[in-house]
Formats: sequence, structure tokens, C-alpha cells
Amino acid sequence: MTQSSTRGEVPAVGDATSRTPQAPGTTDGDKRHGGGRRGGGRSGVGPNGHRPRRRRRVLRWSATVLAVLILGTAGAGYLYYQHLNSNIQKGQRSSGGSPAKKAEPNAAGQTPMNILLIGSDSRNSAENVKLGGSRENRGNPPLADVQMLIHLSADRKSASVVSIPRDTRVDIPKCKDPDTGTSYPATNAIINESLARGGAGCTLATWENLTGIYIDHWMTIDFAGVVNMADAIGGVDVCVKQNVWDRPLPGVSGGSGLKMKAGTKKVQGKQALQWLRTRHAWGSDLLRARAQHMYMNSMIRTLKSQNVFTDTGRLMDLAEAATKSLKVSEEIGTVKKLYDMAMQLKTVPTNRLTMTTMPNVADPQDDNHVVPDGANAEKVWRMIRDDVPFDDKGTESASKGTASPAPATEAPSVSSGELGVLVQNATRTSTRIAVAHRASAIGQVLVGKGFTRAEADTTAAVSDSKTAVRYPSADLEGDAQAVAKALGIPMSSVKRSTDVSGVTVVVGADWRTGDTYPKESTPKAGDLPGNADAINGSDKDQCMDVYAPYRW
Repeated sequence: MTQSSTRGEVPAVGDATSRTPQAPGTTDGDKRHGGGRRGGGRSGVGPNGHRPRRRRRVLRWSATVLAVLILGTAGAGYLYYQHLNSNIQKGQRSSGGSPAKKAEPNAAGQTPMNILLIGSDSRNSAENVKLGGSRENRGNPPLADVQMLIHLSADRKSASVVSIPRDTRVDIPKCKDPDTGTSYPATNAIINESLARGGAGCTLATWENLTGIYIDHWMTIDFAGVVNMADAIGGVDVCVKQNVWDRPLPGVSGGSGLKMKAGTKKVQGKQALQWLRTRHAWGSDLLRARAQHMYMNSMIRTLKSQNVFTDTGRLMDLAEAATKSLKVSEEIGTVKKLYDMAMQLKTVPTNRLTMTTMPNVADPQDDNHVVPDGANAEKVWRMIRDDVPFDDKGTESASKGTASPAPATEAPSVSSGELGVLVQNATRTSTRIAVAHRASAIGQVLVGKGFTRAEADTTAAVSDSKTAVRYPSADLEGDAQAVAKALGIPMSSVKRSTDVSGVTVVVGADWRTGDTYPKESTPKAGDLPGNADAINGSDKDQCMDVYAPYRW
């Protein structure tokens, strides 16, 4: 057989007469065809003692295959990541105005994080109608029946949660729905209506106006989402002291359908939703918040006890359920950002997690509603604003909170008699009318102290829980501080703001009487009002008492 004249054609394997002529500078080890091997020499080693290039080719081929596999896997991972991202629904962070300002970093450069969790009663899908009933409400704007503010401390060592009952009467600010463009005027109504007046961003703005707390993000979940998440988690332990059946009774319609025997039981899927929606069987909407807190604490303990990050299947199930179940504010609308946030929450030990309900009293206008309990509610909000832990289990230094230190005192730019000062009356709250002529009264106090150009703002209709002195630019900081000093307002309440055009005193609901701002005691870690109904995250002995008519 003669050598083929076709370039690159390989002779038959094992044909000794069909070898290609040896090229200069090569060895027989370079001339292998198929599985043929040159007779004589040691297998796998060339005459110079080196391994033949066939081995190198095999290694190169293996490396190429491995690279393809890695790239293919990475590509699949990327596609799955993109799939999870596409699951996430997003919306505008705020759709209403609010004077709340983001907390300043502490001495270590850390800032707290506030997340508003909203449970929607939407019936705008067949699944939600099936789970929640009320078919006649399909297509109506959803209401925010569950609202919880999650506060993660600046040092990430503690977390505080506050629920506001859905039937709390509050001021809802003017909001514009980012999806439809519809504008809604400010109103005084129960807080669950805020979701229907501009989406989750309006609920967030309502909270900020009520509490003075800047809220970084919101997350919403509907009935179907709760069921999906409960199934993905694999069940959560809850407890009742007596057999419970939350069902319609003569004269009392509705009911979640929850039916379980006394003791501790793992609930998931539809039964988990029933637990979270139960109200009549506990005796009130306020006690429903307690049952929800028990569920949340138990869920967190369950997740912490599961090694989900070493179980790929479980992790994927949770990721799939979470991204399909949640709608989030747009600035956290990726899997990575949600994962990073979850990792920060994961660092908090369960005994440093405290669930509470906003202190409240009966609404004087409607016995079926409640309103914030004045000083007690404000104390809770201040603890969050000042990053003071709800528990007393931290170190002494951590328990002091991370409130920003007072700014250095700056020199005024002009004399007090030359400075124009505007005074606003912001003493109105959802439960109390504004104090008449309050801005004029404080303006006269300033005139008496040498600020002769101080005057009341008769055009502004504002409300604010906390008194502040605001200024628009750095050159007026010293002037604003001088005004605050004259009135006894702490320097920490002197804030730069683009909402004002000059030095402005905002007389808040915390200063309804007197000529000098009342001194406030600094809240201490764990010093919650008695009617905050606090539950520690490590308390496994919590058990719901069943209202007698709903026992069986």
C-alpha cells in the first residue's frame, strides 16, 4: 500500500508499510496512527526519556472537555439565575411624600435596615379566590391585612419587629399609583386601605409619616405565596391550648377554616395560611398579630435548624418559591440582593429577635378600630429610630443603640435679628386635632429671644410625630442650631432638608404645650411599653388560647 496523496488521510491501523515519512527533528513517538505503537521501545516513553505527545494530546482533550462541561454548567447556572430573577415582581419604593430621613451611619460606619412586610388579601387570581374566598371581591384593589416592620440593627446583632393592626386609623398621605398613574388625595382611614391607594409604596409612605422611621424596602406576599412558601419550608410548629375550629357561627360570618387539636402541630400549605388568617378563634384582630408572631418566630427557628445551603434540592425549592411568591421594591429586585439581605438577617440569633405589636387604644370614633397609644407608641418608634434593641440581651455598648451623635456646633451666619425663621404647626395626629395657633405661639417665643423675623407658616398643613429644625444648605446650619438652642430642641433634631427654603421650626406632636421643648429620657434596651405584647424569638413555649365559642 502506498501513502495516500490526500492531505490528512490516515492509513489503516496496524499497517507497518504505511508510515508517513519522518519529518526532520521528530521521533517515532510523534508518528502514531490510531492505537498503533512502534515496535521495540518502552511503551509510553520516547527515546529521549520523555512521555510521547499522545499523552499530551489526551490531557489537552480532557482539559477541553472539562472546560466545556464547566462552561456548560455555568451557563445553566446563569440561565437558572436569570430565571429566578424573572420570577421576581418589582415596584416603586414609595408612592407618597414623607419627611423621614435615612439613618446616619454610626461610628463604625454601619446603618440599620428597615423592611416593611405586607400581607395582601388580593383575590385577583383563581388561586387566591380558592384560598381566600370572597369571589365577589375578585378584581378589587387588594388591602394590606398584615403589616410588619422588620428593623435590623446597625451592628446586625439584633432585630425588632412591630406589627400595626389592619384596623388602625391613621393619616394616609397623598399617593400616586406608579402602575396606573392614578392620584389619591390624603385621607384619614384604617391603615389596610393604604395598599389600594397607590400600592405598597403608599403603605410604606403611610408608615413613614406615622413613625418618622425611614423604611429602606418593602416586600408583599399574597395567599398563594404564603402557601407556596409554607410548603417549601416543610412546615412550621404552632401551638393551641384547646381544640380550635375557626368557622362561621350564628351572627358571626367568615372564619379561616383552621381546625386542629390542642397541643403543638406542624402546619404547612393551606393550613399555614389558615393559621395566619385566623382572627375570630383568638378573640380579636390584635391577638391574630400575636399568632402571626408565633408563626414567624417558629419559622425562623426552623430555617436556622435546616442546612438548606448544603441541600441543593431544598435550596432550589426555597429559591423558586420565594421568587415566585414575593413582590419587592425595585432596589432589591434581584436574587443576589435578596440573598445578601437574607444573609444579614440570618446573623441575628433567635434570642435577639423580638416581635411586638404597636401599642394601641380603642378608636374614640369607632369601637371596631384602634389608634396609636400616644406616648407608648412613640416610645417604640423612637427606639427604632435610635436603633435601641427591643431586647436586653446584648452587651452594654450595643444596648445603647446607634443614634447619631449631635453635630458639631457651627457659628451662625447672621445675627438672630436678621435671620428669617418660619414656624410650622405639625401637632396634628390621626387621633388628635392640631393645637390651634401653635406655630404663632412658638414664633412669639422666638421673637422674645431675639429672632424678631420669626413668623408662623399659615399655609402648611403638616403633621409630624417629632419636632425638628430644618435648614436647606450648609451655610445655614449654624443659624438652625442657634434657633434650636433658643427653644431647647436637641442638636440631633437639627436636620438638613431639601423640603424647606430657609430655617424652619417644625413643631411636632411631641410638643403640644409649653414654651420650651420637653426633655426626653433616652430609651433603654428592652424597655418596651407593657402593651407592646413582646415575644422573644427563642421562646418555644408560646401557645394560643382559643376563644370559647370556637373550641370543639
